[in-house]
Amino acid sequence: MRLFESGDTMKQRSSVTRVLAIVLALLISQPNWLLAATSAPELPDPGSASGITKDEQIQVGLQAMAEVYKQMPVLPDSSPVTQYVQQLGKKLTAQIPQQHSWPYQFHVIPQSEINAFALPGGPIFINIGTINSADNEAELAGVMAHEMTHVYMQHSAKQASKQSLTQGLAGLLGAVLPGGVGGNLARLGVQLGAGVISLKYSRKDEAQADAGGAIITYKAGYNPKAMADFFKKLEQQGGRGGPQFLSDHPNPGNREAAIGKQIADWPPKNFVNDSPEFASGKQAANSVKSYTAQQIADGAKQGVWAQQNAKNGAIPPNVPTTSNSNGGNTSAGSIANVSWEKVKPSNKFTQFQHNAFNISYPENWRASGDQNSDVTIAPQAGASQGAIAYGVVIGAAQDANAGSLDQATQDLVQNLQQSNPGLQASGNPQNIQVNGVQGKSVNLASSSPIQQNGQPIPERDWLITVPRSQGGLLYLVFIAPQKDFNQLNSTYKKMLQILQVK
Repeated sequence: MRLFESGDTMKQRSSVTRVLAIVLALLISQPNWLLAATSAPELPDPGSASGITKDEQIQVGLQAMAEVYKQMPVLPDSSPVTQYVQQLGKKLTAQIPQQHSWPYQFHVIPQSEINAFALPGGPIFINIGTINSADNEAELAGVMAHEMTHVYMQHSAKQASKQSLTQGLAGLLGAVLPGGVGGNLARLGVQLGAGVISLKYSRKDEAQADAGGAIITYKAGYNPKAMADFFKKLEQQGGRGGPQFLSDHPNPGNREAAIGKQIADWPPKNFVNDSPEFASGKQAANSVKSYTAQQIADGAKQGVWAQQNAKNGAIPPNVPTTSNSNGGNTSAGSIANVSWEKVKPSNKFTQFQHNAFNISYPENWRASGDQNSDVTIAPQAGASQGAIAYGVVIGAAQDANAGSLDQATQDLVQNLQQSNPGLQASGNPQNIQVNGVQGKSVNLASSSPIQQNGQPIPERDWLITVPRSQGGLLYLVFIAPQKDFNQLNSTYKKMLQILQVK
């Protein structure tokens, strides 16, 4: 047993003690100092979109899916390529906090060009060209995580809430006029064309999607720089094979430098950038028959993809459809033919109170919407998911660029026509008295969601705008097939006579 220590040993222990004391003092004074240098990154709180609920975003996303399966070929979920992509998607989805997650789903489009897009609410589509162009699984995971972040941050919905409410109104009314799904999607920045689905994001959105995608891929075990590598590779090619991708995803700046700076202080990891599953998935992707954008656009015009997707069993069961009078299926936005007796309004009225207005309506019709949102009043048989054949849509709007109610009304009509190419206006806005207040009236003509012999019947849509005392305007669109509008005209006029605008 040693009872005494040498002087050198005592000095060494004294030095160690002082060092430990300094470290302890730092930890006491700055308790987060060590933690900040070693803690793993977490996704930010995404916040919420004003005026558009999570459920509404999910519903619009499902409506958009129905359009995708009409506009484009999609591989069935049983495809080995799709199964691989869905497995990878499940791995990435697991990195998102459950309270902020979405019902993500992943599908593959056999298109040779590079592209990927995320619809509001969670559906994500990846082109075969994107899989074939990825050098490793980390690059593909980066593209998918980038798209997932657009949904996570609710970029489409937030952009819609920032836009002029007149533009938002055009999208909303698109949901009750012909081509309703397209108008509803236009409200969220989703454009539908023959074989093309386009989403326009800002550079700020892209920067956020890059940042969120980096966090998701890092947490899943991939090098976040791989995402920047894929975008850089595409840009260096001058957009060859992916012009639509670059158009939808504008470069927010130096992606590589931004991601490098973001991840500089993250704890180091042994990244796994590839896998046997990726090799098998890419091999399967190379063997799939793919189509060019032009071929897909031509097929969409001829209705080829809707038939092919139905025949191949590619359409998921959650894609909204409704039965038509012939017993077949049609996409959301069509209504089975209904008799007048099913929509005939009662002479007895009931009242609906809203923050922007009070109105009375036939008691056998029903109102949907709350005190802070747009309201639809329609007979049950005259309305279906994404479409209204009989009834009225009411809401408040602003048009910051209009100096008068007449100009705001004309702007509204123009936006409606952009969302619904078949919509025709009969002349300029005319004056109308609405319960003692001067408003504007415009008669519109379009095609009804009701079909006969496979063709939509003519529809009349009566647009009324009324100024609000606190600014902006109140709009009402009265809707009915042309053949029945005159029978409903007295009911619609009675509703206007007792309307109170706040």
